[in-house]
Amino acid sequence: MLHLQRQISKLTQQFASLGTLVEEAVHASIHAIEHRDVARAEKIIEEDKAIDLMEVDVEEECLHTLALHQPVANDLRFVVAVLKINNELERIGDLAKSIAQQALYLAQQSEVAVVPFDLGGMSRVVESMLRKSLDSLIELDVDKAREVRAMDDQVDEIHAGMHDRVTRAMHENPEQIDQLTHLMSVSRLLERIADHAVNIAKDVIYMAEGEIVRHTKTRAEAARKNQD
Repeated sequence: MLHLQRQISKLTQQFASLGTLVEEAVHASIHAIEHRDVARAEKIIEEDKAIDLMEVDVEEECLHTLALHQPVANDLRFVVAVLKINNELERIGDLAKSIAQQALYLAQQSEVAVVPFDLGGMSRVVESMLRKSLDSLIELDVDKAREVRAMDDQVDEIHAGMHDRVTRAMHENPEQIDQLTHLMSVSRLLERIADHAVNIAKDVIYMAEGEIVRHTKTRAEAARKNQD
C-alpha cells in the first residue's frame, strides 16, 4: 500500500507539471494574439514538443501503476482519470499551438481596428476553466469541477454571437476579410479548449463520485438545445 501511495504521489506530480506547461502555453498563445508577439508565438510552437513528450511520460507512468500496483477503488479511478485527462491536455496543447500559428499570421497583417468579439473576456473565462478543471483533480474538489461545466455557457455565448459580428465587420472592412477569418478561427479554438476543460471536469466528477457525466448535459445546455 505504501508503494502504491508513493507511485500515486509521483504520478500526481508529473501530471501537475504537464498541466502547468499546458496552462502556460494557452496563456502565452493568447498573449501572442493580443500583443502581436511573434517571438512568443514561435516559442509556443517550438515548446509543443515538450508537451507531447511529457504526455507520453505520464501515460507510461499510468500504465506502470496499473500493471505493477493493481490499484482498486478510488486509486484505480484516479489513475484512469489521469490517463484520460492526460490526452485532453495534449489536445489543449495542440490548440494553443494552433492559436500561436494564427498569431504569427495576424502579426504580419494590418491590425484590425476593432476585434468583433470579446477576445479578452472569452480568453479569461477559458483560462479560468482550464485552471479550475486541473485544480479540481489535484484537490479532489467536485464543486470546482461543476463550476467549470457551468462556466462553459459563457464561452459558448460569446462564440455563438461572434459570427454575425464578424460577418458585419467583413462587409464594413472587406480589405480585412483574411484577418477577420483568422480571428474567427481563434474564437473557435478557444471554444474547443473550453470543451476539453469541461471533459476534464466530467472525468473528475467520475473519479470522485463514480458518476459518469460525459454524455449528460447541464440544465443550461439542455435548455439551449430545446431552443434550437
